[in-house]
Amino acid sequence: MDSKLPRPFINLAWSNLAAQSAEQLSLAAVPLVAVLALGAGAGEIGMLASVQTLPFLLLSIPLGLIADRTSRQRLMAWAEGLRALALLGLLAIVATGHLSIAWLALLGFAGAVGTVGFSVAAPALVPSLVPQDALARANGRLELARSAAFAGGPAAAGALVAWLGAPVAFVLAAMLSLSALVLLLRLAEPPRARAPARHPLRELQDGARLVWQHGLLRPILLTAVAWNISWFVLQAAYVPYAVRALGLGAGAVGLSLGICGAGMVVGALLAARIVGAMPLGRAIQFGPVVSVVAALMMAGTLWVPSGALAAASLFLFGIGPIVWVITSTTLRQTVTPNAMLGRVSAVFLTVNAGARPVGAALGGVVGATWGEPACLLLALAGFVLQAWLILDSPVRALQRLPAQVA
Repeated sequence: MDSKLPRPFINLAWSNLAAQSAEQLSLAAVPLVAVLALGAGAGEIGMLASVQTLPFLLLSIPLGLIADRTSRQRLMAWAEGLRALALLGLLAIVATGHLSIAWLALLGFAGAVGTVGFSVAAPALVPSLVPQDALARANGRLELARSAAFAGGPAAAGALVAWLGAPVAFVLAAMLSLSALVLLLRLAEPPRARAPARHPLRELQDGARLVWQHGLLRPILLTAVAWNISWFVLQAAYVPYAVRALGLGAGAVGLSLGICGAGMVVGALLAARIVGAMPLGRAIQFGPVVSVVAALMMAGTLWVPSGALAAASLFLFGIGPIVWVITSTTLRQTVTPNAMLGRVSAVFLTVNAGARPVGAALGGVVGATWGEPACLLLALAGFVLQAWLILDSPVRALQRLPAQVA
């Protein structure tokens, strides 16, 4: 981690790395355990995945309100404590032979609630820990941790389950989560003035109204929605398309998907240089434009079937969106009043989470009706739309970060 960043943020960054690693380990280990120990099929695995996404839709907004009303550090500590308890529960049911799909779903839901609390509060806390000119660098450190966990977590979980058994995977995940909790408890949150509490619905309306009426926040939100729908349309078709049309085996498909994680790590490492090399507006637009290039490359495999071209496309899909997340989050933190950061972060988290099943369902319908190539072309159209939304917005005129809103 960067020693030039303030010590409280360093504690947050290391806590984030541990928490993200624990999450990715458990997300990968749970379906493996369900298949290997319980013989679960696609229906059960799909149900587990759905249960783990529900907290993002149901609880992001309420937890965002709590983040604005109370200590964000304390909310993150409670959230991480809940995740640690869920992981210890998973370990207990595996070790005692009480494993079932119902228990996996219940504890997966509880762990996801912890993830939502952490995810809502962390970006709201960062601006109080670092100066404005270090926000992009700080967000880059957090995204680097997420990218590294995303890239390495599934592989580590698979190896642990295969070589040492499921309990070892859950022990490691629980230890990482408890480490994150200890680091959070050592983090001193600067005091902040809080506005008098109003009716929760009025406060939530204020957050949603700010996002929709703000000339910079609205196009960022719409771009993110279009990107998520397009990405999950592509994800719905990629594996069967790669096997049937590109002739890739299971190992090659897994490797190509891992390359996306490698691209995320590279994007997080390059983000600070990209932000320093061009006006802020162009740096924010960089990610959506790169996604269009990546989608063109993936669509190009319809005419030039090539696993290497598909892998290169996924590598770019890793780089572009990470730069987008870092730059757009930095802008969002700057133009949002501190007292509303939790609610605004929650609005983005909820809308993005809601867009994903829409994209997956759309991809499933289009793929079943017209085939996987139609999904690739539909995804390309969606990525063009998301780039147009941000290119044609006031964001393009930004030379640097605006003055930070109190």
